[in-house]
Amino acid sequence: MTVQGPAGSDVRKVVAFVAVLVVVLGFYFLMLGRIGLELLGSGELAAMAIGLGVLILPLVGVWIVVATVRAALDHQRLAARMREEGLELDTSELPRRPSGRIERPAADALFAQVQKEWEADPDSWRVSYRLARAYDYAGDRTRARETMRRAVALEKLERES
Repeated sequence: MTVQGPAGSDVRKVVAFVAVLVVVLGFYFLMLGRIGLELLGSGELAAMAIGLGVLILPLVGVWIVVATVRAALDHQRLAARMREEGLELDTSELPRRPSGRIERPAADALFAQVQKEWEADPDSWRVSYRLARAYDYAGDRTRARETMRRAVALEKLERES
C-alpha cells in the first residue's frame, strides 16, 4: 500500500526527491566550506575576507534547509492529525479551474466560513490549521504561512501540556 498525499501524488517520491536535494545541497555546502577555508588560509587580507563570506554561505544554507524541512515535517504531522480526526477541509465539491485550483469565489466563501470558526476559537490549533489551509486555497500564501506557524505552535503547546 502506498501513502497518497494531496492530488494523489506519491509521498515517497516527494520524500526521495527532497532527500536527493538535501544531499546535493550538503555536497555543495561542503565544497563552499572547503573553498572558504582555502581562502582564509591564503594569508591575503582580501582573500581572507572573501573566504569568511564564503564560509557564511553554507551556514546560512544549512539553517534554511533545516528550518524548511522542520516546518514541512511539522505541517505533515498536523495534516495527519487532522485527517485522523476527520477535520480536514473538504474541497472535493468545490468548482475548480482547469489547472486544478479552486475557483476564487468558492475559495473566498470557504475562507469566510473557516474565518468564522477561527473567530469563535482562535486558540485552537485545529481551527488555525483549517484557517491556514483556507488562506492557501484563497491564494494568500503569506497569511497561510503565518497562520500555519501559529497552528504548529499551538499544537506543540497542547502536546507539551
